[in-house]
Amino acid sequence: MKPYIKYITAISFCFLFTQCKKDFLEVSSPSSVDDNFVTTTPSETFKSLSWCYANYRQSCVMGTYRWNDPVGSDAEYYPEDGSTNNINAIGRSDLLGVDAAAGGFNALFQTLALAGRLADIIATKDVYKADVAAGKTTDWTQLYGEAVTMRAFCYFDLIKHFGDIPYGYENKVITDYALNSRFDIYDSLISGLQKAEPYMYKLGQNGINAERMSKTFCDALIGQLALYSGGYQTIRTDVDGLYGKVTFTKKGSEANKCVYARRSDYLNYYQIAKTYLQKAVDNAGTSVLIAADTRTYANNPFQRHFQYFQDLTVSPESLFEIGNIQGGTLTTTSEYPYAFGRPSDGGSSNAAPCKTFGALRIVPAVYYGSFETSDHRRDVSATVTASNGDGNEKMMTFVPGSKSAGGISTNKWDENRMNPPYVAAQRNSGINWPILRMADVILLLAEAKAEIGEVDAVTLLNQIRQRAFGNTLHSLALSGQALKDAILEERKLELLGEGQRRWDLIRSGTYSEKAIAVQQDLLATVNDLKTLGYHRYPNGNDFPAYIWTKKVTLTNPLTYDCASADTLANPAAFPAWRGQYNFSTLAAISSKVVGLTHNIAIQGLFRYINPTSAEATTLQTAGYTKTNWGIDMANALTVYQRNILSGITSAGDPPRIYWPIPSETISKSKGKITNGYGLAQQ
Repeated sequence: MKPYIKYITAISFCFLFTQCKKDFLEVSSPSSVDDNFVTTTPSETFKSLSWCYANYRQSCVMGTYRWNDPVGSDAEYYPEDGSTNNINAIGRSDLLGVDAAAGGFNALFQTLALAGRLADIIATKDVYKADVAAGKTTDWTQLYGEAVTMRAFCYFDLIKHFGDIPYGYENKVITDYALNSRFDIYDSLISGLQKAEPYMYKLGQNGINAERMSKTFCDALIGQLALYSGGYQTIRTDVDGLYGKVTFTKKGSEANKCVYARRSDYLNYYQIAKTYLQKAVDNAGTSVLIAADTRTYANNPFQRHFQYFQDLTVSPESLFEIGNIQGGTLTTTSEYPYAFGRPSDGGSSNAAPCKTFGALRIVPAVYYGSFETSDHRRDVSATVTASNGDGNEKMMTFVPGSKSAGGISTNKWDENRMNPPYVAAQRNSGINWPILRMADVILLLAEAKAEIGEVDAVTLLNQIRQRAFGNTLHSLALSGQALKDAILEERKLELLGEGQRRWDLIRSGTYSEKAIAVQQDLLATVNDLKTLGYHRYPNGNDFPAYIWTKKVTLTNPLTYDCASADTLANPAAFPAWRGQYNFSTLAAISSKVVGLTHNIAIQGLFRYINPTSAEATTLQTAGYTKTNWGIDMANALTVYQRNILSGITSAGDPPRIYWPIPSETISKSKGKITNGYGLAQQ
């Protein structure tokens, strides 16, 4: 089903020319015999490169929920009480042990070391040199570019999550090393990719799909590297000369020997970003922004992208996905839908569906206050119901916790929407890990253009909005700062739960002020819930303390869009995109399904119903039960205050979202490498 996955799953296979499970500083050069062996043909070389894909999936992004990226913003939070899993996400990296992310740090260096070594070996081959000299794109030039892109991709992760790091020491015998400026590293990576990308295949060419790195993805990665180099970020002030001649514009105050700043020549990097993000759009190959939905049972092009994942098919909107396999001897760990999917209270195996932890929750202000009513993305992106694990839908609760507890969940990945769901074991569904899609690229291009001052950025913004609403009635006419703000807001709504919001806030220079704003909104919301019984947002939606629910039967218990007035008025179908797969049709677990009323009807989710009113009495007579909703969040205020960016205490605080560089790297550096930002040293 996926042509490359049988190679990419070989995580346990350590090739001769790299050393597995070692500190990155211990990787040494391979012998020429090994070099010749692994590059005899393009197919043999790709088998070697596939180890990089496998190691990235299994070792670089596992644990701590992919660095907490999707759970640390003003829109997304982690749901448990007192957990250490989200210390980085809330901005308190100073509380982490020095080796909290040592596994991911070393695995990224192992991966990029192998990718870099492969690129070096290919570059010496006469056939590769001849192809480049002739200006031809061939399997050899693609493999070279793919290896260079993988190396840059890993370094990009390292910079985002550790800041300034050692650079360029892989595949060398070294006795002395130091810290390198992230800005120098960005420049080096951009230069290397610029040389490689002209000789890579676009998506769809020569069988390259989004489970491999293509020219299309390489162009987008160059754009991302440039944006991050030019954007705001927290930089160190405790290492003299670290940033050379780069000068900065600072925001807020210095603290913990770091400061929030942007390089003074940032517009040069936004120009690079614009050029290469445009190239990614122009060199899209088979990648598209899905603008139409041909399904007979739904008409939601936005959701169609996510359904491809649940259909175990590569999405045409993706530029890059990490491949997975469902069940069997080649099973890979499908962590993304487990950690960030729609929650389930099911057991670890043979459940309907199996457990989904649900580490990612949506701040109520976003669900209730940010989405317009006619925005088709809201119900696809977030849901108020979970699965009970016995074939029944279950109302979530704001009581802190995981699975069905913890608040409104993301909804983009839901194992109920597989056909059929994989019910044998949790984390084995085979759903791919998303990395980058075309809508993200289009909005990044809009960001770059808006910062430069190009007015056509609004056209790109409206392209995304037109898909979201299904018409042009919600198109915007903006420029200047208002346009920049609108693009930032659109990225929040479009990419909710996809791990981008934190970085968008940091890059735009708004992280700390947005953190204070969401904290203040939380206090106002809780005060209203306790005193009024609801909190009303400017769009007219109420976030109520209580709702009314009852179990009902639908002909099709898995719900889709509310496409008609009838479904819109049906309290079991609205909000949309919830319900349950009909697990009674699966012989292996049909006996686990309980009852016949599998759906939850909800009244008063977006409007306040006074508990003492005649309407409330009528609902209760009709079988509805008064159910705690926002009141549970109000009663757990201190937990929510901790979990929503509590590391920021003023709008002038520099964000501290870095993980500590591990102790072994520090101890062997002869004093040349230390952790900054007030993080642990040992």
